[in-house]
Amino acid sequence: MTQPAASIVMRSFNEGWALRETLPALKRQSFTAWELIVIDSGSTDGSQERIRAAQPAHFVQITPAEYNPGRVLNHGMRLARSGTVIFLNADATPQGPGWLEPLVESLQQPRVAACFGRQIPRPDCQAVYACDYDRCFGPQRESARWDHFFSMVSSGLRRDAWERRGFREDLQYAEDDEYTRWCRAQGFDIRYVPESVAMHSHNYTPPQAYRRAFGDARAMAASWRGGPKDLTFPRTVVLGWLQDIRKDLAFCARHDRLREWPHAARIRWNQRQGRLAGFRQGWTDYRTPPVTSASPTPSPP
Repeated sequence: MTQPAASIVMRSFNEGWALRETLPALKRQSFTAWELIVIDSGSTDGSQERIRAAQPAHFVQITPAEYNPGRVLNHGMRLARSGTVIFLNADATPQGPGWLEPLVESLQQPRVAACFGRQIPRPDCQAVYACDYDRCFGPQRESARWDHFFSMVSSGLRRDAWERRGFREDLQYAEDDEYTRWCRAQGFDIRYVPESVAMHSHNYTPPQAYRRAFGDARAMAASWRGGPKDLTFPRTVVLGWLQDIRKDLAFCARHDRLREWPHAARIRWNQRQGRLAGFRQGWTDYRTPPVTSASPTPSPP
């Protein structure tokens, strides 16, 4: 069997509504030398039937309770026959036939360990989250000035980098952020590939926004260079919230969506509180040495 030039690893869970577009979009790619590997976490919405019809090289089925992002990504890497591995979430739909090739080409450069493509929100995306996609992937993306940014949703990884160290399996969130920070620490480059575009977005409720921010911050505490003194309620929650809603206001004004601004303010408050609580929990879980009771001093004879 001819070795594929690229292996596409897809994670799926009850996203049949998106697979109706995502799977056909893969078949329309101008770059055709690829294999598909799908790891499904127990879908019950017809996703599995759609995946089987696509005839992937590997179709792995696990239960929802077995899902761990790092473990799944490592498993996909082990199954891949190519040294160039592309990751695509089932609910991220490639836009046009040129989604795959720019990612593959970027990874042919030896110093590029990982790359990620541009994401655009779906038409029903709420303004608060559409603003995030503009800040992360827009033409004047703010993320280019951040300490670090990466998204696994539509991305790629070189096998030779992964073989040095796989994804951490003790993290339930932000495993991609931790891994690519490690890659950079090893001297590798992380490349943004705006020519590769996928449509992807979520409309989280306020409680969901809190839980997502909590989980990401808890995991990022494992590798972040700062410390607890850098994240405080006045700075992280209050000042951070004011900065967020100012940016949301400007975005809503530019796109004639001002009536969505109060909703954005509520989401940001939940995110900011979740971030602070999650980081504090993560610092305890990952960075604080366990307390051990001292051995009693033996009594003199």
